[in-house]
Amino acid sequence: MIFFYYIFAVIIYVIAVPFLLILSFCKEKYKVSLKSRFFLYKNLKQEQGDIYFHACSFGEIKSIVPLIKLFPTCKISTITQTGFNEALRHSKKVNFLPFEIFIPFWMKPCKVLIIFEAELWLMLVLMAKFYNAKVILLNARISDRSLKNYKRFSFFYRLIFKYIDVVFAQSQKDKERLERLGAKNVAAYKNIKAYIKQEQVKNYSKPKARVIIFASTHENEELLLLNEIKLEENDRLIIAPRHPERFGEVEGILKDFCQKNHYNMQKFSDFTLSENDFANFFKTKCLLLDTLGELESFYKISDVVFLCGSFVNNIGGHNPIEAARWNNVIISGKYYFNQESLYQEVDDLYICESVKDINDFLKQKLSQARVKEQNDLNEIILSIKEGLDARKSL
Repeated sequence: MIFFYYIFAVIIYVIAVPFLLILSFCKEKYKVSLKSRFFLYKNLKQEQGDIYFHACSFGEIKSIVPLIKLFPTCKISTITQTGFNEALRHSKKVNFLPFEIFIPFWMKPCKVLIIFEAELWLMLVLMAKFYNAKVILLNARISDRSLKNYKRFSFFYRLIFKYIDVVFAQSQKDKERLERLGAKNVAAYKNIKAYIKQEQVKNYSKPKARVIIFASTHENEELLLLNEIKLEENDRLIIAPRHPERFGEVEGILKDFCQKNHYNMQKFSDFTLSENDFANFFKTKCLLLDTLGELESFYKISDVVFLCGSFVNNIGGHNPIEAARWNNVIISGKYYFNQESLYQEVDDLYICESVKDINDFLKQKLSQARVKEQNDLNEIILSIKEGLDARKSL
């Protein structure tokens, strides 16, 4: 079956190559990642490493930072440009994961491979086992929405799970679903995104105003929320798009909103300021946060966070833990199907069933969200060390 899968992947690649090449030149976010993944542009050289982490994007890479710091000689691969940039902050051994047909020739030996969430690439786990590595699937989940597809291709996932030694699932429900697909040695752990330790953030002075953040917004979400929200005189609004390639688009949307309502606005990237200058700087009604890595510093001075990716039905929500650490009121949309386990880790998180109700939430005196007490990552760390110890002589 593996032979036929590989031939099928080659055929798909040959058909898709012209489109991928055009896309790699047309869209900024794909200019490096697509060339690296599908044409191996500057992606042939790899450093040796006994431990190999693979995760998809920015949020997933950020989630495994505590493990990366414990094993600093590890190597990392990722899929997206934002994930690549975040990984480079913590390691020099970073690559884009190539398309399946290249992995057998590209991948170097390792002793432990840790893959994150849904990054179930057959050639990746197959080659890891070829090198006799221990394969760990971390933070595994099967959402209600994706369950049907997993069942439809259960024959394929059963093949992949033959090469995975240990699975840490996000919940008991995920554990049972994964086991039905053939996963073995499955532990119902928790979503490890809840275990991420708070990073050092900047100490911006809080304005004497109610600060509202639209956090990690996606396409159509800004318009959806801006068309409904009614800002009070003492409100300040911050919009933080999820993806940097949309900064320009969101700037135009916010400008239109401000002109219509006679508000002034600024872009964060237009200013160079010290942390203590922030109170004087933030006198505008609306601010576009168009710089990555600043959002948690803004959570620290905010009052209300609209956790986006949940007000449109094709994203599945985002991690509420970072915002909940800073004593904010958190309001989410109803489409958080990819983050159910993390939402359960936060008390007093409000779900807005209809975007038309957001002003009703803003008029109420709501409780601040609180993160439930967390355990540590010792069980995962032990599993990685066991894999290393068992392969010391290799």
